[in-house]
Amino acid sequence: MWHVDRTVFLLIAIAFLALFVRLDGSRLWDRDETRNARCAVEMQQRDDWVVPTFNDELRDAKPVLLYWLIRCSYAIFGINEFAARFPSALLGLGTILATYMIGRRLFNVQVGFIAGVILSTSLMFEVASHAATPDAPLIFCSTVGLMIFVLTTFKPSEASSANRTAPETRIPGKMFSPSWRSAIALYAVLGLGILAKGPVGLILPTAVIGMFLLIVNLPERNNAPGPAKRIWNRVRVRLTGALRCFAPAHFFRTCMQMRLLTATLVALAVAGPWFYLVGIRTEGAFWRGFFIDEHFGRATSAMEGHSGGPFYYVVAILVGFFPWSIFATPMFVSAFCRTARRDPWRVGYLFALCWVGVYLALFSLAATKLPSYVTPCYPALALLCSCFLFHFAKRTSLIPQGWVTSGLLVLLVVGIVFLVGLPITAHFFLPGEMWIGVLGVLPLAGGVLCFLLLRRDRPRAFVVSYATMAVLIFVTAFGFVVPSVDRHRSSFLLTDIIHRSGAQTEVGAFGPVEPSLIFYAERPVQGLLRESPLAPVAGAVSGSPQTVASFLRQPKPTVVITTDRGYQEIAEFLPPKTKILAEVPRFFRKDKLLLLGSPELLGAAAPKEASVLR
Repeated sequence: MWHVDRTVFLLIAIAFLALFVRLDGSRLWDRDETRNARCAVEMQQRDDWVVPTFNDELRDAKPVLLYWLIRCSYAIFGINEFAARFPSALLGLGTILATYMIGRRLFNVQVGFIAGVILSTSLMFEVASHAATPDAPLIFCSTVGLMIFVLTTFKPSEASSANRTAPETRIPGKMFSPSWRSAIALYAVLGLGILAKGPVGLILPTAVIGMFLLIVNLPERNNAPGPAKRIWNRVRVRLTGALRCFAPAHFFRTCMQMRLLTATLVALAVAGPWFYLVGIRTEGAFWRGFFIDEHFGRATSAMEGHSGGPFYYVVAILVGFFPWSIFATPMFVSAFCRTARRDPWRVGYLFALCWVGVYLALFSLAATKLPSYVTPCYPALALLCSCFLFHFAKRTSLIPQGWVTSGLLVLLVVGIVFLVGLPITAHFFLPGEMWIGVLGVLPLAGGVLCFLLLRRDRPRAFVVSYATMAVLIFVTAFGFVVPSVDRHRSSFLLTDIIHRSGAQTEVGAFGPVEPSLIFYAERPVQGLLRESPLAPVAGAVSGSPQTVASFLRQPKPTVVITTDRGYQEIAEFLPPKTKILAEVPRFFRKDKLLLLGSPELLGAAAPKEASVLR
């Protein structure tokens, strides 16, 4: 028992180091982070728990769970970057522990521990757990829901962590939750997933369970291939078995076993009240924007230019699961081979493969594609990778060591690219930060060390060294590199000037303005557009020079944010007292942001000479 407790404690320590160190090391990033953080601020200011708004406009892109969490975090820590990101980091820690529990129940303690370390040091999961976005709540709800399914279906193993025994169901022959209470708990958690990011929070985890049950409950057939045409017979058996999974009678029995009516009622009981209230309060506007534009629109057309080919998510996982993606080929081949060989862990392999397969298949069908869409299947990737490394460390792997060596060569190439490419990028866009190329030293040194350990036939030390390297990469990236990059986001000098001008100063925008400026200005920004005097600002590119002039002529203090190109359009229409109060480059862009207003706001005698900031 002490050994298990020590393992959990060590996993929490590693996860805390990877997720919480320098959580406030940078200001909030555009575009979603600042929108979500500002939305929580506006709901707090109105003391409203129902209607989400950004810049005083309805925000119908996402449900409300993240805003509730951030608002509660604000109440504890105040309104700052740490508070905005704390819920994501905390839920990331919860997801890691849930992954550990799944691995421990389906495989063993060692596999669960390694899977937790792998998940806590994979790129996209790190990003999701460091960002004030709905991804972390969705991943958490999906993983915890699947954990409830596993824990209530399979009995705890009495074997030691070094043994490999097949997981046993609590009720012989029954591969689903044996009680109504566990089913209600499962679907209640998935109902929270609906509040995190919409119906996918319920549909996809339920589809994972359904696909697993369709396969594992499929009756056996005597399809042993004969001596003639053996290869063709094997192919035929595999195809026939795949189609048999979706036979109407078998499919219907599986749906009944999953208690889908209970799932619907419980999910509606959890998520329905808020969706009903927000729809009534907004006279149906949220329903139209969320269900029609955000869901039906993204499924049928590539919104905001986010499209991709059939292998989009394969590439996304290879990048997002870095540095563990170098084991992608051997871990999948190993899983399929052990499943076909009736391995003691066959059920666990099937569950993890269904988890990954459902997310890849369903999101590949959608027209709009983003790498973050498949992050809820990263715990399954971590479990598959952990199983492979467990067998590799035990010298029981089915995969030749050369496959691992080839993966290390990829890691070395990535290290060289970082070592050379990052300083070159910094030279042009981040002056004085060419030292960030040191990030490439870690995969290079780690790759060389792991290669030497392979040559000396020390597989356990190889796994430990690789995990240590992964932790150091992300501690360095989020603890030192990201804060250094953030210092070059000079656009926040504009918000400093806005604060100096007083709390009564109204801010307008002619052209695009980053949501981060709205958050850090701590007030709405009025879009000076032809169509409406108050419109969504982000992404706006057209406006009326006369509207800008009228806005600046108001008796109340006013300033306008625009670009250097926008200034050329409106310069001749500006009031005589209007000057350029500040001019800063946009982050990683060629144009500049300008702040226009009267020098009297700052008490400056010679604004044009003294107030241009670079």
